[in-house]
Amino acid sequence: MGASRIINAPSVANCDLIELGREVEELAQGGAQWFHIDIMDGHYVPNLCFPVRLVGELKRKYPAIETDIHLMVTHPIDYLPLLKANQADWVSFHMDATNFSRRTLTTIREMGMKAGVVINPSQRVDIIEPIIRFIDYVVLMTVEPGYAGQQFMVDSLPRVSELVDLRQKHGLDFLISIDGAVNYPNAIECARRGAEVYVTGVFTVFRQQDGIADACRRFQRTLEAEVGL
Repeated sequence: MGASRIINAPSVANCDLIELGREVEELAQGGAQWFHIDIMDGHYVPNLCFPVRLVGELKRKYPAIETDIHLMVTHPIDYLPLLKANQADWVSFHMDATNFSRRTLTTIREMGMKAGVVINPSQRVDIIEPIIRFIDYVVLMTVEPGYAGQQFMVDSLPRVSELVDLRQKHGLDFLISIDGAVNYPNAIECARRGAEVYVTGVFTVFRQQDGIADACRRFQRTLEAEVGL
């Protein structure tokens, strides 16, 4: 069973920060449907990344592009009012960052945003089952969160199938997002198994010979062709 649609969500963290505005414009020109924006606090992961105000600035300039916020922070619920004020569309958090995943999910939804949870490589896929009906999307980490330069964990592929089976078991339609070292071979395999959202980076969109915009178009065309869309 293949994906019903393909969503390219380039990670803004892969932009050259000196050229951030220009490269984001190239993503938009290339037809990126989502901007994936990492927010790290230096505690949940040993790294720091974007201020929340970047979400609002991107949304004001590109209102048609969805903002996908990946919270790699402790106390994710504390960030939600500011994310709402900055017009975030999709917000995901790590379940082990809070004792109150259900409360966090319902708060995200009550604020008018789509709610997601992130599954780390060391966590079972069915960890989401007690709160599955409150989820709009699941982010499956295919590397350890928090730093670049890792390789895709090939044992993530059967985990995609597990998520698809879990979705079908409960009769739900949450999206499945793949985050970490996405390249063509593993993205194609994930799409064939039923994943829809791809957090793309240097292996597919950035630092490509044909430029960011053309690389975005090429990724979209290739995955759609592979799953018959």
